[in-house]
Amino acid sequence: MKKHVFVVGATGYIGKFVVRELVARGYDVVSFVRERSGIGSTTTADEVRTQLKGSEVRFGDVSSMDSLMKNGIRGDHFDVVVSCLTSRNGGVKDSWKIDYQATRNALDAGKSAGAIHFVLLSAICVQKPLLEFQRAKLQFEKELKESGLIWSIVRPTAFFKSIAGQVEAVKNGKPYVMFGDGKLTACKPISESDLARYIVNCLEDSAMQNKILPVGGPGKPITPLEQGEIIFELLGRTPKFKKMPIQMFDVIIPVLSLLAKLFPKLEDKAEFARIGKYYCSESMLVLNPKTGKYDADITPSYGSDTLRDFYRRVLQEGLAGQELGEHSLF
Repeated sequence: MKKHVFVVGATGYIGKFVVRELVARGYDVVSFVRERSGIGSTTTADEVRTQLKGSEVRFGDVSSMDSLMKNGIRGDHFDVVVSCLTSRNGGVKDSWKIDYQATRNALDAGKSAGAIHFVLLSAICVQKPLLEFQRAKLQFEKELKESGLIWSIVRPTAFFKSIAGQVEAVKNGKPYVMFGDGKLTACKPISESDLARYIVNCLEDSAMQNKILPVGGPGKPITPLEQGEIIFELLGRTPKFKKMPIQMFDVIIPVLSLLAKLFPKLEDKAEFARIGKYYCSESMLVLNPKTGKYDADITPSYGSDTLRDFYRRVLQEGLAGQELGEHSLF
């Protein structure tokens, strides 16, 4: 008998691919989404149904428990809940509303519908929580592990799209912008399709259950300098870099933090500056508990899609479907 799977965050960057992978493997899928979704809420209901073809699309608000139960669960039985929810921009209130509360709502709704397994798309960066969205994700992870359900917590390193923000600018003749010497950080980016396959594997592989699962893409870690070099190489051009001092954040953050105390509307601006510094100074790799350092050797690799192939494709076809949305740094 086919498992009945309830997916929240289905219209997100990864969520769409997870739904398609579930459908391709024969699962009975219900996708619960907002009436208008996507970046800037510009995707219509009909467009959503097309994107999530093969699943039953139900519309409502995951941040409302009443809507989730009435419009999403509808009294049905579900075996598994898959959450690909993430806050739209990493702002303080939005992080707790989505990364924690809405995801918690999905857990409670799933339990009421008989689900025995909850698969969570989290993030590698929660292992060093300095930001509000990381704290919100960790709080939910803790409650999920205490829920009594089987759980799988997937913590990917970086998505391809998260390091694609400068491709068009470089293609148009601009320099590649990096902080310091471009070697301050490294990541093992994973494609949306490889990550979707990995997430769906959690439903089928008992070794991936009741586990925290860090995962990156194939190959060795790559620095921002190397990312830029790949783009210029594919374009057949001499590399042209613009180096920015990471110390700029040490000026911006205290000023915005002080102003936010006087003008609460600036709270998110200060948090965005902290997010910017974090991603420019912290590697998206597993943090070795023995050394306290990021360790490529213990960061798992999965999949076959390479960043070079991704860059080649977007240089030819553009970034349609890869829009960064509100959390873009560049």
